[in-house]
Amino acid sequence: MEVIKIATAGSVDDGKSTLIGRILYDTKSLTTDKLEAIEKTSKQRGYDYLDFSLATDGLVAEREQGITIDVAHIYFSTAKKSYIIADTPGHVEYTRNMVTGASTSQASIILIDARKGVIEQTNRHFFINNLLRIKDVVVAINKMDLVDYSEDIYNKIKADFSELMSKRDYQDQKITFIPVSALKGDNVVNRSQRMPWYTGQSLLEHFEKLDKADIFNVGTPRFPVQYVIRPKTEDFHDFRGYAGKVYGGELSVGDDILVLPSKTRSKIKDIYFYDQKYQTASRRSSVTITLENDINVSRGDMIVKDGDLPTIDKEFTANVCWMDSKLLVPGAKYIVQHGINKVLGKVETINHKIHPDYSGIEKNVTELGVNDIASVTFKLNKPIFYDQFKNHRTNGSFILIDTQSNNTVGAGFIQ
Repeated sequence: MEVIKIATAGSVDDGKSTLIGRILYDTKSLTTDKLEAIEKTSKQRGYDYLDFSLATDGLVAEREQGITIDVAHIYFSTAKKSYIIADTPGHVEYTRNMVTGASTSQASIILIDARKGVIEQTNRHFFINNLLRIKDVVVAINKMDLVDYSEDIYNKIKADFSELMSKRDYQDQKITFIPVSALKGDNVVNRSQRMPWYTGQSLLEHFEKLDKADIFNVGTPRFPVQYVIRPKTEDFHDFRGYAGKVYGGELSVGDDILVLPSKTRSKIKDIYFYDQKYQTASRRSSVTITLENDINVSRGDMIVKDGDLPTIDKEFTANVCWMDSKLLVPGAKYIVQHGINKVLGKVETINHKIHPDYSGIEKNVTELGVNDIASVTFKLNKPIFYDQFKNHRTNGSFILIDTQSNNTVGAGFIQ
């Protein structure tokens, strides 16, 4: 079954957790004990409705304050698809959490409070979606029940957001506007009868009808080798297979391939999934590949199609979201984990800081603090094989690891 990961973004109290709780409730994805707990707590608080945010806010501090602090991943399925929703916090100081939640998502929901309209945080949320090249974005104008389901207010917010769209540099994004009431359930899973002026799909209907081509960049297969399989049993004494996951495209039996970094040529002989053979390995499938000739392939090598090489270099420039309280400064050294490879990298220059509210860039920057986003140039102690993030999200991204604490301190997207 197809799996779609959806990131959510919205300002404080815009109703993200309530929206997700409503989806779980209307798709009958809540367990009986969870539903009973929501009903009990809602009554204790004197509500005459079910507080669906209780379905997702798992930390005690989140439940007490009625806000989201950490990134939560919520899983549910319909008859057509499986979904993973990354519920991210909306505060300015949790920009790094929003980047983390959206970095592996294929679609996104940006919530806007119908009473407040487009605000400064909306700019940040849309910027992050633009930065991370999320192709399908739903702008959910929430709390329509509090503005009497006004079409005029919906159209005003839609117009304001359209002005924001003109500032983006990623034009392949599809933006869909849906007026909803998470609390009442209007246009979340089921279409609302209270907004006859809106003739589009409900939120869930939109995602149910998404095609793979709408959300994935397909065409450039990359196969990082995670493990070399040598059973050395009597039946498979001479077997040599290369296990990994296919990213970005498809690999088929008979394809001419190159192994990086050696650039040794070969052809794909067989593709296995457990004990089954396949003619083609589709995008994001975990398989074992055998080659026609016995060449040297090791963990960390990458198999690519001949004539379709990534960039192989010891230097690159990337947009970096800094996540640590310890400042990033030129000359600092970090472990750059690119896929399964780890190399030592040095910060060559901080080119400029990027203001995520679309207010421009800041030059002559000498350090980055937590939640800062900037263009940074790195030099590595050995080459890596990478693509630009805009062309290949998996092979164009990396994380930075502190050499002393071993903490993940930054996420990067290669330009």
